[in-house]
Amino acid sequence: MSVETSTETIRAVNILPDYRLSVTFMDGVQGIADLSALVKSETAGRYTALADRALFGRATLELGAITWPNGADLDPSWLYDEISKSGEWKAA
Repeated sequence: MSVETSTETIRAVNILPDYRLSVTFMDGVQGIADLSALVKSETAGRYTALADRALFGRATLELGAITWPNGADLDPSWLYDEISKSGEWKAA
């Protein structure tokens, strides 16, 4: 089975300090996803569990999207739109 890819598909993700991710898309666009405010929010649902640095560090790629073992994920199309504009996305 092959996975369909597009420019918005994430090719690589690296864990950075302070709840940030370095993200590279299939077309070479790169940037930072800053989740520091999100993981500290009391109303962020399953994302608040990512304040546990060990869990945050377990981010993986699944079908071109960033996912965590607790079911949290990030929409690659939305990340692509935001990162391609300024090189960074900050979750509120």
